[in-house]
Amino acid sequence: MEYLAHITRAPQVCGGESVIKGTRVTLRTVLASLAEGATFDEILADFPTLTTEDVRAVVAFAAASTEEDLPIHSVPAPRANQV
Repeated sequence: MEYLAHITRAPQVCGGESVIKGTRVTLRTVLASLAEGATFDEILADFPTLTTEDVRAVVAFAAASTEEDLPIHSVPAPRANQV
């Protein structure tokens, strides 16, 4: 998904936080709603300026961000006396 087509960031909008283009809805707000268990339909009802593609873009952005920001540590090998 081309998530960047849905996301923008400008110092004069929401203090420079990333938002859905054409809105003042922050990515943080959408992610928090999802983390609390809201469905896409509930988010769209709460924020009528958003589309399903906007919400999907937020999820895609978050997924891509974790790949860049969170190192995946390898699992340590068991010690000789551990089974």
